[in-house]
Amino acid sequence: MPTPDFILSLREKVGHAELWLPGVTAVIRREGADGTTEVLLVQRSDNHAWTPVTGIVDPGEDPGVAARREALEETGVEIRVDRLAQVTAGEQVAYPNGDRNVFLDHTFACTWLGGEAHVADDESVDVGWFTLATAPPLSERMRQRIEVGLSDEVAARFRA
Repeated sequence: MPTPDFILSLREKVGHAELWLPGVTAVIRREGADGTTEVLLVQRSDNHAWTPVTGIVDPGEDPGVAARREALEETGVEIRVDRLAQVTAGEQVAYPNGDRNVFLDHTFACTWLGGEAHVADDESVDVGWFTLATAPPLSERMRQRIEVGLSDEVAARFRA
């Protein structure tokens, strides 16, 4: 998916200056055929990294709604957002064109409800269900988001 219109509008005013943006990560789980927990991962088209579904919250959109929207847009699956698992500030991301962003990530524990996972937009080149043991290499940050999303914790994690 191309850069959202509201970000393009901001960029016209602030150029490449760092933007502070709300983001979401949907850790989507289901029970596999053998009873193990599987997580839906996407392989990003920009850097080919494997991650859970991630995205930017649109202006006025609730983060949980954004997580459901991103899951459907990127993978074609319907999900239930079960709980907020974690809120963290990310590191600065610098893009080839010079734009810089920092995301306030809202990681959600989610459950797959239906739909066959597939590449549904141009943000990814592959999607798949994996157990933690069979997952492709993940960054430490993404592995941690998956861990907290799969945990049985009731309260969200915050850094204090």
